[in-house]
Amino acid sequence: MRALDSLGPLVDRRVGFVDVPPGPLLERLEAAGIRGDVFPLTEPLRLDVPDGSLDALVTMWSDFRGVDQRSLAEADRALAPGGRLLVVHDYGRDEVSALADPDAPQYRTWSRREGPFLLGGGFKIRVLHCFWTFDSIEDAQDFLAQAFGETGVATGSALKRPRLTWNVAVYHRWRGGIEPDVADAAGPGAPVMDAAADRHPAR
Repeated sequence: MRALDSLGPLVDRRVGFVDVPPGPLLERLEAAGIRGDVFPLTEPLRLDVPDGSLDALVTMWSDFRGVDQRSLAEADRALAPGGRLLVVHDYGRDEVSALADPDAPQYRTWSRREGPFLLGGGFKIRVLHCFWTFDSIEDAQDFLAQAFGETGVATGSALKRPRLTWNVAVYHRWRGGIEPDVADAAGPGAPVMDAAADRHPAR
């Protein structure tokens, strides 16, 4: 949650979430002070809010599977000047990706320099290095076998510790794809921070 907030910020801001169901994820966001309205998944994206009414829009895994220019334009319409679009997807190059289709675009093309997000989409990428953790290797193997069948059994048999590495990509973009002046992004009356201190370079 801290990583998402560092790319927003999101705490105490006007945030919209796309297709994030009630449950542990929203509860963790709320516990971190990140609250907002949840919008249904549509194709292309449609947000029932006035122009410029959101400081940030967050989608997690289900939307922006690639870059649809109509959805991007709708996000820009809903975002205020200095607003942020954060798109979360799996990144790959980890143990969790062995459980999925190795040819899925999130593992092959999306994170490449010539991919839809980084080439012409106006996005940058931050990779978060996370883990699926379990109480024991046996618990991990049981879960993987039940959830993923033969693929899970094969992955579980190779475990040396009760966790799987999981890399998550956050594709982040300023409204319009252009980083605003620091003073403009902060809003009227806000203290001006040193620009270098406000940047979070991609890993």
